[in-house]
Amino acid sequence: MLARQANGSDRLSHPPPKPLDSIEPTDSSFGASRHAVIRMLEGLAFSSALAAGIGGMLSLVSSRILESSSPASSALLAAAGTFIIYNLDRLRDVEQDRSTSPRRTDYVSRNRLPLGVSIGIVALAFTATWWQASPAIKILCLAIGIVGMLHRRLKGIAVLKTIYVSGAWVAACVGIPWLSAELGFDGSRVATWLAGILFSSLAANLIASNLRDDEAALIRGSSRATLWFARVVLVAAIGLALAAPSRLAPLVWIPLFEGLALVAYRPTERYGHLVVDGAIGVGALASVLHLARFT
Repeated sequence: MLARQANGSDRLSHPPPKPLDSIEPTDSSFGASRHAVIRMLEGLAFSSALAAGIGGMLSLVSSRILESSSPASSALLAAAGTFIIYNLDRLRDVEQDRSTSPRRTDYVSRNRLPLGVSIGIVALAFTATWWQASPAIKILCLAIGIVGMLHRRLKGIAVLKTIYVSGAWVAACVGIPWLSAELGFDGSRVATWLAGILFSSLAANLIASNLRDDEAALIRGSSRATLWFARVVLVAAIGLALAAPSRLAPLVWIPLFEGLALVAYRPTERYGHLVVDGAIGVGALASVLHLARFT
């Protein structure tokens, strides 16, 4: 936050740091390069490519832990489904989103045709993979899709949004690999731990998103208390990852990176999309690399 000058002097003091949303290109090559990188990251986030990548990586983590027989197919369904649902929601709800995410809405408005073409291409890949899936996975995907289509009518209720969006992500990223794996009692117990860790991590992310969108605080009347509640949820997620069976230990990176993002939380659109949401992606990538290297 910006501190006010109290001495009444006309002299220039050290200027306060600019928030992330105010960064503009400068004449220096460094400033121009930094601006280009931010624009590129915005494109990934605003086009839902970041969300799709997170879905794919979380699915790969779950498939590895659950020893799923078809990790690539599960990851494609999670990533492609996320891309389709998120972009359809943003294309359908431009006016309502403009007040909460104006930068993203401007991007969507400028890129309607490319996004529409991308949805069509991704939908073909999704349909081909879905068609070969088991009946249980087909039904689960349809159920998640129905929830996604209802999102624009339900997302104004912060508590409900936190629960059903987190639940839909867990259903896609844990449920599909779980259905494609042959699990006994021990495997189902591991899946329960896995779902609990991811649900709590994603719920904390949604709580922070609700604050950024200026929607109702989970703890009525107190944004600060709500933010601390999200941090407590992440601490609980870290505790779950450490207390769970040892094969789940790599999941600790997800709530850990998300917790770091919320330590210096800023209620700006760029910080929310690039840092708060991006932290889930960084944590998921760290978990994938951990599993590949040490297990």
